[in-house]
Amino acid sequence: MAAYEGELENSKYKLLGFENNKSLAVIMIIATGKVIKIKLSEVLNSEIMENLNKMEVKNIYKKFYSQGGALTAYDLNDRHESSWMIYIILNLLLFTFYIFTSIAATKPIYLESLGIIITPGTFLYPLTFLIVDLLNENFGLRLARKAIFFAFASNAMIIILLYGSTFLPGLPGWKLDTPYNEVIIHVSSVLVASSVSFLVSENINSYLLCKIKELTNSRFLFLRIFLSTLFAVIIDSFVFCYIAFYGSMQNNDILNMIYVQIAIKVCFAFFNILPAYGARSLFKRYMTDSQTK
Repeated sequence: MAAYEGELENSKYKLLGFENNKSLAVIMIIATGKVIKIKLSEVLNSEIMENLNKMEVKNIYKKFYSQGGALTAYDLNDRHESSWMIYIILNLLLFTFYIFTSIAATKPIYLESLGIIITPGTFLYPLTFLIVDLLNENFGLRLARKAIFFAFASNAMIIILLYGSTFLPGLPGWKLDTPYNEVIIHVSSVLVASSVSFLVSENINSYLLCKIKELTNSRFLFLRIFLSTLFAVIIDSFVFCYIAFYGSMQNNDILNMIYVQIAIKVCFAFFNILPAYGARSLFKRYMTDSQTK
């Protein structure tokens, strides 16, 4: 079967689980992230079987031939909790790196020896692209976009709460009241810039990743990881720097910051390739182990 040929398996479809009461298989179309429910008997006679990996094929047959009234240990594992736990962890990592780099971006750093201006988040922000790439690879475009919008909404809530705190009456005689308000206002403007750039660049990254995956028939992971991240970081750097620092810095300094950020992030895009392969391998091994227990 084609499912056993290595790089063709799971290029189009992924088994998410079953609906026990209706004997349905829950299948995700990887290219679009759309989730469909099909009768087990129809799945066995469709092209879907040729695209599933060995463990998923085994699960389909096991489920099909174990239909009955008793609830088995196999039925209890049909929810694929392990897969969704990984999705939650990746969401939390995306949120953590995104919020940290957004807040840390309020402090430009001048490296005198190199004559360049960067922000503390420059070296960590490319990890958000890696996380989104992993979400796309393992859960599809639809769920990856949900993670992006979740991080965006969380960031928007933080902006509102921080900005709202500046209107609260401060403690009389507290020397940090005015500096706090000034810092929070600056942080809020940077968070707005990061929100816009994040939403635009991450969606472009997700779209390009899935499009390149479709065009290359799920081959050449290194190519889609690098190219999708390359275009995304260029757009992200221009949008963020101009929204965050226009008017408070000279145009030349902003452009220099953009060029430096692009150079650093492109290097990270290249080095993200190896972790992407490693993470995909670990994900498959973890899911296989969890499903065989």
